[in-house]
Amino acid sequence: MIGRLTGRIGLGDGEALIVDVAGVGYVVHASSRTAGRLQNGQDATLLVETRVREDSIALYGFADAAERDWFRLLTGVQGVGGRVALALLSALSPDELATALLAEDRKALARAEGVGPRLAARIVNELKGKVDMPAVSLSAPAVAGAAAGDELLSALVNLGYGRSEALAAAAAARRGFGEEAGFDDLVRASLRELAR
Repeated sequence: MIGRLTGRIGLGDGEALIVDVAGVGYVVHASSRTAGRLQNGQDATLLVETRVREDSIALYGFADAAERDWFRLLTGVQGVGGRVALALLSALSPDELATALLAEDRKALARAEGVGPRLAARIVNELKGKVDMPAVSLSAPAVAGAAAGDELLSALVNLGYGRSEALAAAAAARRGFGEEAGFDDLVRASLRELAR
């Protein structure tokens, strides 16, 4: 199994990179987020997930461990293969994925190519309990309160904000004011967060 490749990056056909390692060109599939961090003709190191099937061997490359770990988690969901997992990682960062799952935001997941409403619902149902807190400084009590389907989250969603961004804003407002803050103060603080 291949776990890491270091070599000269060549941009492939749009869906894959070519990593030239000592004269051997490895075809490595990567998210647009990873591909955007690499420069054609420059040396780079990619973490690699090797997938062996009956008829093929596929390499998936990642610029960081967080993206690779999310790839592993996503491909554990029935109906999510390597290409769909990369589409999700192209549409949403690891932190955005975590927030979307905590908020049960199926619409955010469905933005990825190849992810329809049913698959988005399956991803949420299978992964929502397996997700760590996002690294975007959302505290556990703040997210727990906001994710519980409370009035604040509901009000923000009714104002037209997506569940993921509403969850992050509500958590930030609660963190700033504390749980004893009034509803009106939390709404104003959340709207300020959303305006940033």
